Amino acid sequence: MVAVFFIIMGLTALERLYELSVANSNRKWSILQGGFETGQSHYPFMVILHTGFLFACVVEPLLMKREFIPWLGYPMICLAIACQGLRWWCITTLGKQWNTRVIIVPGLNRINKGPYQFVPHPNYIAVAIEGLALPLIMTAYWTALGFTLLNAVLMVLRIRTENDALNRLKSMT
Repeated sequence: MVAVFFIIMGLTALERLYELSVANSNRKWSILQGGFETGQSHYPFMVILHTGFLFACVVEPLLMKREFIPWLGYPMICLAIACQGLRWWCITTLGKQWNTRVIIVPGLNRINKGPYQFVPHPNYIAVAIEGLALPLIMTAYWTALGFTLLNAVLMVLRIRTENDALNRLKSMT
């Protein structure tokens, strides 16, 4: 099962790189539409946290000789897959407006369909659950705990930044 875990982590890393490619393309499009970035100061910390998380998911099981426990690992695999589904539902729903950065494009409306009709920031639900699920596939509970705590702090800042941006966008229309 260890090999399967490494495949899952490798695919997750490739998915993140693809996400960044989509985000970069959307950022370029947004700038061409007159968009501008806001709240950039937290972005480097977000990159460090998420990159460190992927490494820690692999390193902790190796260094601490963690084992796959089926009753925990299999449900965590299912949760991780479900998180990918939610993440891509968010990305496809937002289309060109989705980004890893906070970019305001004057004249665009807030998206209130897809998962956004149910909760205001559904992608962060996926991030939070995945932050527990991925490491717990191989019982990397220190990684799960550390990421969850650090991510909670970052998400408070990020959601405030996004809400401020949405309020600015609303006042521009």
